[in-house]
Amino acid sequence: MTFYKYQGTGNDFVIVDNRLQFIDKKDTKRIATICDRRFGIGSDGFILLENDEKVDFKMVYYNADGNESTMCGNGGRCIVAFAKFLNIIKNETEFVAIDGLHKAKIEDGLVHLQMQDVSEIESFDDHIFLDTGSPHHVELVSELKNFEVKSNGERIRNGAPYNEAGSNVNFVEQLSIENFAVRTYERGVEDETLSCGTGVTAVALAMHKIGKTKADKISLQTQGGLLNVTFNFNENGYDNIWLIGSAEQVFKGEIEW
Repeated sequence: MTFYKYQGTGNDFVIVDNRLQFIDKKDTKRIATICDRRFGIGSDGFILLENDEKVDFKMVYYNADGNESTMCGNGGRCIVAFAKFLNIIKNETEFVAIDGLHKAKIEDGLVHLQMQDVSEIESFDDHIFLDTGSPHHVELVSELKNFEVKSNGERIRNGAPYNEAGSNVNFVEQLSIENFAVRTYERGVEDETLSCGTGVTAVALAMHKIGKTKADKISLQTQGGLLNVTFNFNENGYDNIWLIGSAEQVFKGEIEW
């Protein structure tokens, strides 16, 4: 199996061209081994690029535990870069993922990915919850640099009301009116990742929702680099949401499937 390794602000993925449908997508154990950083290639997720009858391609995404999962924003940006590498697209595309259709474009070396509209955001005393293609718990903290992300994220991810289904957990510190630092505990990886695309999207919308910012372009500093989120806000919620950042091919290799 020929594979490609991509990373988007440190969120890394093994991506395979599966247009000929040679991958056994039910072999979750093999997918988990490929994602293992000691016994496999090592990645936060596994992505298949497949044909689709109506749009340029289809994205099939698996968490590092080998299970097919909900939308991955950084993975979506990486597969767009991969599709351009394969000459499937030029600089603009429309593709389908588990949460529906996405538009994307590549400008000045950055991949712009349009996310799904968000109409429901739940605000609680100590956190915000919303779904940006994947479920996200958003919580403001102080001294994020020294915060225990893994232990606190694991506790929240597995606790009520999320329980077995779980939620991704984002800890946030405001740096300025339009700039936030974010660290994310991802379910399926069961650890902190260097970046999470649906997570920073959730943070940007949540911070706007609770009045921490009035900006419609938010900069989000992750452990792996800078991402930007732009959006429109109206009486129906948030639409025209774009996740913007770099996506780079790290290497190519072969491994037995």
